[in-house]
Amino acid sequence: MDAAKEDAPAAPPGRDLPLPAARTTGRSLAKASRRAAMLDAAAALFAERGYNGVSIEELGAATGVSGPAVYRHFSGKPAVLSALLVGVSEDLLAGGKAVVAESATADAALRGLVEFHVDFALRQANVIRVHDRDLNSLPEDDERAVRSLQRQYVEVWVDALSALHPDCGLPLLRHRAQAVFGLINSTSHTLHGKMKAREMARLRSLLETMAWAALNA
Repeated sequence: MDAAKEDAPAAPPGRDLPLPAARTTGRSLAKASRRAAMLDAAAALFAERGYNGVSIEELGAATGVSGPAVYRHFSGKPAVLSALLVGVSEDLLAGGKAVVAESATADAALRGLVEFHVDFALRQANVIRVHDRDLNSLPEDDERAVRSLQRQYVEVWVDALSALHPDCGLPLLRHRAQAVFGLINSTSHTLHGKMKAREMARLRSLLETMAWAALNA
């Protein structure tokens, strides 16, 4: 069922380099798209039933493939959970660093981080719920990787906070950052179903306002 497993036909004379390269790119994109769809499905299923309550067969069915086809993308269910939680932690760290790098002032950097994290929480509510419940189900090395990435992400916020509040000690600033993560991330446990655009905009504004107030209390 996976186009990535099909052999490409021989290229016509004189086109042996460009044609296979183009087809390889197409197969790679299709494989990456299927893998991303599996991770989205895994996030939804794990969030609803818990990691231990979902089988490989159910994960495959959610994306329109057989259970064994999942193994073309992941070595097993633990690898799916690892890809989900390690991947999102990597994305958070890279995104937070990018926000700070693109900000002209300390105030803009912190406001940008708030907006970035609120957007993450609203888009990735399922992943947050999976993290909160199933982090300990990760293989040991991957759990350590997630915790390390998250500590680095916290320090991105602490650096931004310290530029605005230089008289505050770093431990207190870490507490502020962690408290705001809790405030924002808790929304993932109350979001059920698809919200209307107007309701989502109001929630986004509320979270950003509350987070900013908490950071600067």
